Amino acid sequence: MTARFGLTIILTVFLTSCISLSGHERRELYQLGTQGISVETPPPAWEAPASPAAAGMLNLLPGFGNFYLASGNAADRSQYLVGAVNFALWPFSVLWGIPQTVVDAQTINERDLLYFQTYEAPKTGPDASR
Repeated sequence: MTARFGLTIILTVFLTSCISLSGHERRELYQLGTQGISVETPPPAWEAPASPAAAGMLNLLPGFGNFYLASGNAADRSQYLVGAVNFALWPFSVLWGIPQTVVDAQTINERDLLYFQTYEAPKTGPDASR
C-alpha cells in the first residue's frame, strides 16, 4: 500500500509540472526585453494579474495557490485540476506546490504581458494606423 502511495506522489509531482512558454513566446519576451520591457519593468498601462508571492503563500493551504491562479485576470483554468490534486495530497503537496505556483504565476504574468503588448498596448510610430 505504501509503495502505491509513493508512486502516486512521484507521478503527481511530474504530472503537475509548471506552466511553460512556447518557443515563440520566449522569443517575443526576449524581443520585449531588448526594448526594456519585462514583467519587472512593465509598460505603464500594464498591471501583473498574478502575484507569485501570494500564490506561493496560499499554497501553504491545500491547493489554494493553484485555485488563485485559476481565477481572476489571465487565469489558467488547468490550475483547478492541479489544485484538486494538491488538495488531495496535502500536506505532502506543500513540498512541490509552493515552488510550482510561484513559477506558474510568473509565467502567467509573462503571457499576459505578451498579450497586452500584442493586442492592447497603444500603437505608436508609422504602423499605428494599421
